[in-house]
Amino acid sequence: MVLDFDGLILDTEGPIYRSWRELYDEHGVELPFDRWVGIVGSSTATFNPQQHLEERLGHPLPEESIERRAARRAALVLEQAVLPGVVRLVDDARALGLKTGVASSSTRDWVEGHLGRLGILDRFECVRSRDDVAHVKPEPDLYLAVVECLGVSPDQAVAIEDSPNGIVAARRAGLRCVAVPNPITAQLDLSGADIVVGSLGDISLSELLDRLS
Repeated sequence: MVLDFDGLILDTEGPIYRSWRELYDEHGVELPFDRWVGIVGSSTATFNPQQHLEERLGHPLPEESIERRAARRAALVLEQAVLPGVVRLVDDARALGLKTGVASSSTRDWVEGHLGRLGILDRFECVRSRDDVAHVKPEPDLYLAVVECLGVSPDQAVAIEDSPNGIVAARRAGLRCVAVPNPITAQLDLSGADIVVGSLGDISLSELLDRLS
C-alpha cells in the first residue's frame, strides 16, 4: 500500500493555498483557483504563484513579503494533525503483513520531517520523494520507485491519492488507486481512480479492499 503525503496524510495543501491567497488579498489581486489546482500533487506545473502575482503587480515582491508568506504557511501546517483514518489504515495493513510506503512529489526533508514530527515515520518501510526520481507526478517514476523498494509488482500494490496528478501517476505505474479528496481537491475530477471515498476515517481496510476487488 502506497500513500501520497501532501493532502492525504497531512493537510498541507490547504495551508499552502491559504498563505498565498492571503498574500494575493493584501495586494487586491485574485488568486486564480483554476490555475492553482494544476500544481496540486506535482512540482513541475507551469503556474508559479509568486511570478503570477509579480506580473499582475508590475514589480517584484519585497523579500519581507515572501518570507512572511513562507512563515505563515509553516505555522498553518504545524497546526494540522494527521488526517482521519490514516494511522489506522496503515496499522491495519501492517497487521495483515502488507508493506507500506509513501510516494511524494515534495522534497525528502519536507516529507520525512513531518512524518517524524507526527511520530509515524517508522510505520512506512519506504519513502520516495522528488529527490529520488527524474520525474515527479503525474509521471509514474515515484510509484515505480516505491514498489521496487517494497519488492512488489505494481499490480500487487494500491495507491492512496488525493489529486488528479497523483491518480494519473499511480495508474501509469500500473497500480490500482483509491482517491480521498481533501477540501482543495474535492473540487477536481478524481474519476480516474478505481474508487473514491470521502475520508479514510469512514472506511476500514477490509471494506476498502473489498471495494477494490
